[in-house]
Amino acid sequence: MPAKKQDKVLVSCPRCGHQQPEPPAAISTVCKQCGQHIRVQELRKPAARSPEQPKELRKLTCFECGTELEVALSAQSTMCKRCSSHIDLRDYHISKAVSQNFRTKGQFVIELKGYVFNTEALVGDAVIRGKFLGKLVAEHSLTLYSTADFKGTFKTGRLIIPTENHFRWKEQISVGAAEIAGELAANLRAEGVVVLRSTGRLFGDLEAKGLVVEEGAVMVGKAKVGSRSVQG
Repeated sequence: MPAKKQDKVLVSCPRCGHQQPEPPAAISTVCKQCGQHIRVQELRKPAARSPEQPKELRKLTCFECGTELEVALSAQSTMCKRCSSHIDLRDYHISKAVSQNFRTKGQFVIELKGYVFNTEALVGDAVIRGKFLGKLVAEHSLTLYSTADFKGTFKTGRLIIPTENHFRWKEQISVGAAEIAGELAANLRAEGVVVLRSTGRLFGDLEAKGLVVEEGAVMVGKAKVGSRSVQG
C-alpha cells in the first residue's frame, strides 16, 4: 500500500514574499526564488507578544469647562476632549526673579533664591521656599517653608507646614484641609480635616470639620470641630 502523501503548508519568504509548500514538521528550508534561509516553525508559530503593561494614569479636570480627564503620568500637556482647550501638565522650578502668570496641573516650586512677582498662578501643587508676590491657587497642596516670603493671597486644597518650619499669617487662612508638622501662627478654617503632627504647633483659633492631634502636639487657641467647640 503506497505511503500516504503528507499534507504541506504554505510558507512565505521573509525577504521576497515568495510562497512555497513545505512539510508542517520541517524546521527550516531555503526560498526557491531568492535563496533566503527560512525558519519554518518560527513563521508558523511566531513568538507570543508579551502583553502591554497598562499605562499609569492620573485624573484631572479641565481649567475651562471642568471636564474630568485621564492622562498618562509622563504627559507634558493634553487637550480637553470636550472644549479642546490646551492643558499644561509641566512642572516649574523657579530659582531666579520671574514676572509672569502660570497655569499648570503640574508642580510649581519656588526655590530659596527664586522670586515670582506680579503674578497669578493656578497650579496643581505648590512648594514655596523663596519669594512670592501675587495670587496663588494650588488645587491639591501648598507647602510653605520658613524661608517663604509670601505677599498676596492663596487658596489650596491642603496646606502643609513641614517639620522644623514655621509660617505666620495675620489674616484668617481658609483651606480645604491642613497638615501641620511645624509651627503655624494664624487663625485657620478648614472645610475638611486638620492633622496636627506630634512635632506640630498651632497658635490661633481653629474651625474644621475634623481634627487629629498626635501626642506631643501643641495647640493654643479656640477650636470648633464639626459642631463642637474646644478650648485649647
